[in-house]
Amino acid sequence: MKEHTFLAFDLGATSGRAVLGTLNDQKFSIEEIHRFPNAIIELHGKFYWNIYSIYEELKKALIECKNRGIVPHSIGIDTWGVDFGYIAQDGSILGLPRAYRDPYTEGIPQKYFEIVPREELYSTTGIQIMNFNSLFQLYAAKTEGSTALNNAKHILFMPDLFAYMLTGKMACEYTEASTSQMVNPKSHQFEKRLLEVADINPDILLPIVMPGTLIGTLNDGIAQETGIGKVPVYSVTGHDTASAIAATPAKNKEFAYLSSGTWSLMGIEIEQPITESYSLENNFTNEGGIDGTTCYLRNITGMWLLEQCRKEWEKAGRKHSYTDIVAMANDATPFRSIINPDDAKFTNPQSMTRAIADYCKESSQPVPENDAQFIRCIFESLALCYKETLDALCKVAPHEIKQLHIIGGGSKNVLLNQFTANAIGMPVEAGPSEATAIGNCMIQARAAGLAGDRWEMRKLIRKIEPPTLYMPQDIQLWEEAYYRYKKLIKK
Repeated sequence: MKEHTFLAFDLGATSGRAVLGTLNDQKFSIEEIHRFPNAIIELHGKFYWNIYSIYEELKKALIECKNRGIVPHSIGIDTWGVDFGYIAQDGSILGLPRAYRDPYTEGIPQKYFEIVPREELYSTTGIQIMNFNSLFQLYAAKTEGSTALNNAKHILFMPDLFAYMLTGKMACEYTEASTSQMVNPKSHQFEKRLLEVADINPDILLPIVMPGTLIGTLNDGIAQETGIGKVPVYSVTGHDTASAIAATPAKNKEFAYLSSGTWSLMGIEIEQPITESYSLENNFTNEGGIDGTTCYLRNITGMWLLEQCRKEWEKAGRKHSYTDIVAMANDATPFRSIINPDDAKFTNPQSMTRAIADYCKESSQPVPENDAQFIRCIFESLALCYKETLDALCKVAPHEIKQLHIIGGGSKNVLLNQFTANAIGMPVEAGPSEATAIGNCMIQARAAGLAGDRWEMRKLIRKIEPPTLYMPQDIQLWEEAYYRYKKLIKK
C-alpha cells in the first residue's frame, strides 16, 4: 500500500492541535506537529471564541507541513459541540461566535419550554437539556435582538466554520449538528419546526452531510500563502466526542466509554436512540456517531474543575505539573470531602476553589485546606460521579456492559483511572490519549478507501496503541464512599 498522510485539526475548549496520521501497509502512526492554547475571551460581559486567532494557528500547521516536505492527502477538523458562527448573505462572518459558557442562555430553556414542552423537545431530539445547546443559544439571540442573527443567511457549527474559513465552501456535518438539539436522531435531519415556533427562520440551517463527505479544497489564498497547495478538506466526525468514540479500541459492543477531558462524556454506542422518559429524567443525550450509530451519553463536568483551580494556583505562584498533581492527590487523605461535579456552582465561578470550599461548608464537610486536598476531592468526586452515571446506563443498555474504556487526555491520569476502576467495580482500559485526532484521521482514511468499518478501525488502533488495564481495588471502601455521594446528590 502506498503511504498516505492525513492532517487532523483537533480543536478543544482549552487547546488545539494539528496531528499527522500516516497509514502504510495496515500500520498507522500519529505525530503531533503543532499545539496552541485556546480560550474564551470576554468583552463587555459577553463570552466569545477568537476564531481568527485559531485560524492563524491552522495556517501555521499547514506551513509546518510544507517545511517538513509533507503534503497531506486530506484535512479533517473536529471541535467541541453546540457553538456556531453566523454567515451573512455575502459570505462574511458576522462577528465572533458566542461561547457555550456565555451566561446569555441562563433561564432560556424554561422560556422555550413555554413554546415546546420539555418532554416533547426531548422525545423529538433525544438531546440532554443543557442551557447552552444551540437551539437555546439561537432563542437567546432572538430574545436579545441579536444583529448577527437578524442578518444571518446561515449558521455554521464550529468544525464547518473553520472548514469554511479554509475552503470558502459551506457544509453541515451530522455528528456536530446532532449536538444542537435541533436534529431528529431517527431521521438524522433537522426538525425545522423547533425554530419556526420560536420565530427564527429555519433556512439558516444547511442540509446535513455525513462523515467522509468532501467539503472542498484549500482556497487559492491559503494554498499560496502556506505553499501546501489545494489539499482537500473532508467532513469527518466533526464533534470531537464522536471522533474519540470512533477510535475507542473496543473488541466488541459490550463496553462503555468515558471521553475524559475538560468535559467527561460517558456513554454507550447503540444502533437506535433511546428517548423514553427514563433518559429524560436521567439527562442522557443521543448524539450522532460513526456509521449511523447513536452515542448515548451524559455530559459530566470533567477536568474543568482542576483546570480552573490550577489557574488560581498559578496566579498565586504555585505551578503544579500533572506528575506533581497525581503525587499530591495520592498522598492526601482519602474521602475527606466529596462534591457533586455537576452542581451549578461549578459551571463558571469566579473562583473554583472558593466554590468547592463553599459546597463543602454548606454540606457540612471538611473544607479542603491545601492544594492536595482540593485535587483529591476532585478526583474522588469525579470517579463517584462516573459510577453513578454507569449505573444509570446499565439499566437501559440493550447489551451487557463488561468494561469501561477511558479515552482522551484524561486517560493519562493513572490515579483517576484507578479510582474509576475502584468506584465502578469493573475493568478499565485507558487510551489512546489522542483518540479524537486518531478518529479524525481514520475517517479521512475511510474516505480515501483505505480503512474498513469501525471494528476494523478499532482493531488497528488497538494494535498500534494497546490500552492500559486497571483492575478494581479497595471495593468496599469505594462502596461506602458511593453511599455518601448518593446521599449528597439527593440533597
